[in-house]
Amino acid sequence: MLRLSVLLLVLANAGYFAWSQGLLRAWGLAPVQQSEPQRLEQQIKPQSLRILRGDEARRLETASAGVTKAVECLQAGPFDESQMASLKPALDSLPAGSWSLEPLVEPGRWIIYMGKYATAENTARKKAELRQIGISFEALSDPSLEPGLSLGGFASQAEASQQLESFLQRGVRSAKVVQERPELRGRLLKFYAVDDSLRPRLDELRPALNGKTLRPCR
Repeated sequence: MLRLSVLLLVLANAGYFAWSQGLLRAWGLAPVQQSEPQRLEQQIKPQSLRILRGDEARRLETASAGVTKAVECLQAGPFDESQMASLKPALDSLPAGSWSLEPLVEPGRWIIYMGKYATAENTARKKAELRQIGISFEALSDPSLEPGLSLGGFASQAEASQQLESFLQRGVRSAKVVQERPELRGRLLKFYAVDDSLRPRLDELRPALNGKTLRPCR
C-alpha cells in the first residue's frame, strides 16, 4: 500500500511538472498564458535615458523659462498735463498700437486722523490706548501728517464723519476727519501686450515716467 501511495505521488508531481511547462499542450492541457503587451509599451526604456551635467540642466532650464515667459499687461500713472508733455514724445518712438492713454479719475481719500504727536513715546502710548478699546489703526501715506495715526480711510468726508461719531461713543476724543489725498485726474498709460520684443524698449521709457513705475494691470 505504501509503495502504491509513493508511486501515485511521483506520478502526480511528474504530471504537474509536464502541465506547468506546457508539455501537454498538444492534448489541450496547459496553463493559461498571462500577457499584457500594453504594460511593455509603457515601460521606460533605460537605453534612451541620459543623465545631464549641471551646466546642461541649467542651460535647458534657462531656455525653457525664456520660451514660456507670458505676454503681460502693464500700466503706470496717473499723469497730469505737464507730465504728459515729456511723456508723449517718448511714447511716439514705440511701435504704433502698443500703448494707450486712458482718462483716469481717482477719488479723494478722507481719513480719521489722530496727531500730530510731540514724541514717539506719545504715539506709542496712543496706540496702546486704541488697542485696549479694540480700535485698529494704520500707517499714514502722507508724510506731512507724521507723526500720527489713521483710524481708517474713506471715499467721502461724510462717510469718515459718520465713522468718527461711532469712535467718539467708544471713548476716542482727539480724532478728527482730514483729507489725506485730493481727487486726482489725469491719464493712465497702458501696454496691453508686453512681449519679449517690447520689454527692452520699456527700459528706455523709464526716464520719461516722472518717477512712476510700470505695474501689472488691474
